[in-house]
Amino acid sequence: MRHFEGFDAAGFWEDSAYALEEYVEEDPPSPELIASLEEELGGYRLPRSYITLMNTHNGGTPARSCFPVADSVSWAEDHIEITGIRGVGRTRPQSLGGEFGSRFWIEMWEYPDIGVYFADTPSAGHDMLALDYRACGRRGEPAVVHVDQEDDFAITSVAENFEAFITGLADASVYDTSEQDRLAALATVRDGSFSPILLRAFRQVGDVLPDADRRMRALAEAVVHDKGFFALHADMRSTLMYDYLFWLLTSVNQVASFERYLRTPPQYERSYALPDYELMIAFGLVSEQYGFRTGGYAPGFLEDWWNSRVASGRIVETSHGFRLTDAAIAALLDELATVDRDGE
Repeated sequence: MRHFEGFDAAGFWEDSAYALEEYVEEDPPSPELIASLEEELGGYRLPRSYITLMNTHNGGTPARSCFPVADSVSWAEDHIEITGIRGVGRTRPQSLGGEFGSRFWIEMWEYPDIGVYFADTPSAGHDMLALDYRACGRRGEPAVVHVDQEDDFAITSVAENFEAFITGLADASVYDTSEQDRLAALATVRDGSFSPILLRAFRQVGDVLPDADRRMRALAEAVVHDKGFFALHADMRSTLMYDYLFWLLTSVNQVASFERYLRTPPQYERSYALPDYELMIAFGLVSEQYGFRTGGYAPGFLEDWWNSRVASGRIVETSHGFRLTDAAIAALLDELATVDRDGE
């Protein structure tokens, strides 16, 4: 069977510097490489259409990145979006056998072992596209599915096979909802209810910052104005938000390590009484939701922030755990006041 007849494979890819560094393998996959990688991935036979596409361009970011779906998913009600397709190789971090390849998501993030995770989304790992071999067996022709980590790894059907998925991708402009997204994000940061952790922390720092809740909303609104959505990455506003959240949490709880700050250890039942970063702004408990949250986060950005703050001496280890220094707190308050003035 011939694959991708009449398909413009060359025009399919968009070779940015990021794509070339993270995704694109320099050479097409050899039969030996394919065989060894299939064994490494769990004995799943890669679709011949996948190999055909990788022989023309081994991994990368597609110029057309959206695919329609019949069932609503976490990304949108009517489509999913991808940021990259993994090449067949091991030399690039995002290749199938690379540092962040398919097995990484199964072994480190506990994604279900249903096949091969071949495409990333803009959520930085909180939902993925997979070749699903459950119905066809490890040597059959897999379907394409969406797997949502934020919805208890819910699996949603996307396309009957890889070739149908690739040829069905559409330009993101077809689904441009940037203005609606911006307005929704502004509503979230202006009116969304705060987590019990933040409410407790606002009261705790009231003598120093009486309007701590308003300052939080002002900073979050500045983030939305910068990006068009509410998410924290590695930019200046995000870094300031990381500082603010850490100061607030350490006003009500000791932080023994970065890992403990990020998430309560698994041996404890999750509770707002055991505060952590995730429950403060990223995710809410199913039984007690709150509105002011990002709905996801990338641990790598937070870890980089933590390491830089420790290295610079802004965060120090004390007898009461890790904390911002007095000088760092003073600088934080000055920066929050600047954001507040700029927003007036």
